[in-house]
Amino acid sequence: MTIANYIKDRLIAYLIGGLGYLFIMIFMLAFKVEWQLILVVTVVCFMTVISHEVWNLLRKKAFYDKIQNLVEELDKKNLMSAMLKKPSFYEGKMIYESLCAGNKSMTEQINVYKRQTKDFKEFIEMWVHEAKIPVASLRLINHNNPGAVTEKINVQLKRVDDCIDNVLYFARSENAEKDYIIKEVSLKKIFSSVAVKNRETLGLINGSISTDGLDTMVLTDGKWLEFILGQLMANSIKYSARNRTLELKAWTEDFESSVILHFRDNGIGISESDQPYIFEKTFTGNNGRLESKSTGMGLYIVKNMCDRLGHSIDVVSEEGLYTEFKIGFARDDYFKMR
Repeated sequence: MTIANYIKDRLIAYLIGGLGYLFIMIFMLAFKVEWQLILVVTVVCFMTVISHEVWNLLRKKAFYDKIQNLVEELDKKNLMSAMLKKPSFYEGKMIYESLCAGNKSMTEQINVYKRQTKDFKEFIEMWVHEAKIPVASLRLINHNNPGAVTEKINVQLKRVDDCIDNVLYFARSENAEKDYIIKEVSLKKIFSSVAVKNRETLGLINGSISTDGLDTMVLTDGKWLEFILGQLMANSIKYSARNRTLELKAWTEDFESSVILHFRDNGIGISESDQPYIFEKTFTGNNGRLESKSTGMGLYIVKNMCDRLGHSIDVVSEEGLYTEFKIGFARDDYFKMR
């Protein structure tokens, strides 16, 4: 709040006061009041008005400047009322009480949505648990009745199981910090587990996997990294080229400050225009229009989890030739002492 703004806001009051003073002078002159008394009245009036305005300006300026500073500095604007002191003037009290009432109402609404979200997540986790039971039973039936048809059924059951896992991981990804443990894990062990889970699907399309240098340790959460690699492998299978056999390659580059995991396929690739957006929520792009079952959620969750785990993830692709994802695992002093 500046002095100029205050004067501008009070301009009408000053004009009315000036007109009042002018009428007083006219009446005093009409009654032939001595000029010494007119001077005394003028000085008293002006000193009274100036003193009142200075006092009014100072107390209002302190309150309004505090509000303006909080608006600019606070990340969470809803905490503004808690940072203010109740002012002494009536207008300020009204503003303060309005801010407190608005903050209370917003807090109540947020708590309602939090409870609803918590209930929904608990329901999703319960549903996932229940849905996995019949899937596991069907796999057991197929295992006891081997054949060409059951192999194809197992592939479809794998897709159902992956979809169920996606639902669970997405529900947990917003609060994943409560559900991960960062420790030293073997890239080779994690990647082998992902490859085993996808062996039947790869077998049906005659896909192959080759690895190099995965016998290295990185700091991450093994369960979430397995999900991330599973998503990348599922995408490679989903978007494999029809005119050539799918080939998956995984290898690492070892640097002083990081380990980079490369995961590459020879599928249909990603167009240059789509590459900046593939990690955005629900983005499907040109490839998503070719695959009707694409939701655009898989890579979004992958990116979200990499960020939370402290891993970098990038993509390099050429449409019609290949797609390569690069996941970076940072080193720390623990590794340097080994």
